Amino acid sequence: MKLKGLLLRYYPPGIMLEYEKSGELRTKSIDLLNLSSSSDVNALVEEIQKAEPLITASRSDQVKLLIQRLQDKLRQHSNHKFYLFKVLRAHILPLTNVALNKSGSCFITGSYDRTCKVWDTASGEELHTLEGHRNVVYAIAFNNPYGKVYTLIGHCAEISSALFNWDCSLILTGSMDKTCMLWDATNGKCVATLTGHDDEILDSCFDYTGKLIATASADGTARVFSAATRKCITKLEGHEGEISKISFNPQGNHILTGSADKTARIWDAQTGQCLQVLEGHTDEIFSCAFNYKGNIIITGSKDNTCRIWR
Repeated sequence: MKLKGLLLRYYPPGIMLEYEKSGELRTKSIDLLNLSSSSDVNALVEEIQKAEPLITASRSDQVKLLIQRLQDKLRQHSNHKFYLFKVLRAHILPLTNVALNKSGSCFITGSYDRTCKVWDTASGEELHTLEGHRNVVYAIAFNNPYGKVYTLIGHCAEISSALFNWDCSLILTGSMDKTCMLWDATNGKCVATLTGHDDEILDSCFDYTGKLIATASADGTARVFSAATRKCITKLEGHEGEISKISFNPQGNHILTGSADKTARIWDAQTGQCLQVLEGHTDEIFSCAFNYKGNIIITGSKDNTCRIWR
């Protein structure tokens, strides 16, 4: 095997290795999920060299620099206040969903008008209109392929959300039966059922490390669970309508929710405290998301507009 290059991965923190084996270019990751701003870099590099044969002594300085850059990112405080940046008259009918690409340079919207549109985040310019659907577009995403998908049988009502954790070892599903289920992605078996909501679960997600799970419900609350213990850590209360969308920021310390009460809210993921209320939409918010850095938010509403907050 021959190492071709090292790539930095900010969230979840780690280093990607590009290497050649039998003439084929491959990748593997060194996960640094427990890295902190006070971690001993020299000791960490020694541990990596012992565990990973591709990291030779000649690469130690480069690895040290990458780890220091990760630590610099961890030292950045997350008390950023958002303001309205742009309002886009996106579709002729209400929006159902919005999603940013990995860099945050553009995003996509889906609508009841049966189309999707791709937008430039900085300018608000429409880049493409995707046509061809014969009915409402409910779900959208940028390409980010992972592993295999199994047929998961266990919920007793329709499933509202389904997604992998970051390393594709687990699948999380949310359902109208008021529960979420965790599934082993290697065999399709249910490993846990998360309960507690009094009404349908409309959305669910992992944080970027896969350690936390957030659920959003028609009961107007959201909950945060530990992926390891499957226990509820905190309950997010404050919205005056059902919560249709929920997501973590890349750092995993804040949660964003969008609600039928026409507002989006930012929460502390550990304490459940509401940190900020984003107001301005004149109808239900169906979708909301952070960009890859966590310093831009987009919200999509039944009022036919998409708003950018930064």
